[in-house]
Amino acid sequence: MNNPNEQAPGSSGQANPQKTGWHEWLAEKGPKLLLFARQQTRSGADAEDVLQEALVKLVGKIQSDEFVGGEESWMPYLYTAIRRLSIDVGRRDDRRRRREESVVEDASAIAQGADHPWFDSDGSDDETREMVEAGLRELPPKFAEVIIMKIWNDKTFAEIGEALEISQNTAASRYRYGLEALRKKLGSARRKGDL
Repeated sequence: MNNPNEQAPGSSGQANPQKTGWHEWLAEKGPKLLLFARQQTRSGADAEDVLQEALVKLVGKIQSDEFVGGEESWMPYLYTAIRRLSIDVGRRDDRRRRREESVVEDASAIAQGADHPWFDSDGSDDETREMVEAGLRELPPKFAEVIIMKIWNDKTFAEIGEALEISQNTAASRYRYGLEALRKKLGSARRKGDL
């Protein structure tokens, strides 16, 4: 059964990689595929991972009789799979890099004392947002966190209570007291004409 052209008995015209000369085929074609994967990816490790994933997909499709074509179609399939998987890996790495850069920038800004908006609202201007954020900062944290979770995160009092390990009645009370305190703070800004 070491002949790569030999098909498994009872197969539907598909060569079974386990019963043909899969190891010989892979020994011959593997270096070419790895070279192609290296050209498509940003690192040798990514190239090896992408090639392995493409091979696993091919074998899975062949074994489940989903693969259309015989052994002559393996290489075109693998080239396409490697290319697609390489694109996915590149996108994933780019997203991770952007997230990491964002975290570093945020940490740097916090270390330098910069104030970043807590939330963005298309319905209000920057000045109003800043006034609300300032009001929330002045509230005791136990009130501010409940208000933020309720209004901006759409959490129920039961969910807030579970997250903060308090009863839902306590969460509701903190919400009411916090809103009242925030209204007073914003009310004085409104009377001054700031809001």
